[in-house]
Amino acid sequence: MGRGVGKGIREISRFQDVKVDPFVREFDMGLAQPLSRSVRLNGFATCLRLEQVYWDILADIAKVNSCTVSALLSYVDREVHLRHGGVKNFSGLVRVVCVVHSLKEGGGFRFKAGQAGRLEV
Repeated sequence: MGRGVGKGIREISRFQDVKVDPFVREFDMGLAQPLSRSVRLNGFATCLRLEQVYWDILADIAKVNSCTVSALLSYVDREVHLRHGGVKNFSGLVRVVCVVHSLKEGGGFRFKAGQAGRLEV
């Protein structure tokens, strides 16, 4: 069997007592739909592929900052180059920026700066 299909059935039974269902009542699968958009990052045209939910979060962040999504992404691109010398996976960085922003706005979790990969309840 490929990719552990038979094994997966045993694993599913372990999740019968899931306390927090990730598929909330009004879960919209459209938010998981990947979408490619042309953007300008500091004057250079490129294509960025993100799921719809991330484009929505970026639009919210841009609105708060009174700028366009392209201007926001240009800022992220410029700052990551100035502060960290760049990043290999820009779309991954954008997803993390969106998640951290959402966690801060939602108040359910706290991100502790200086502790990479650590989220506190």
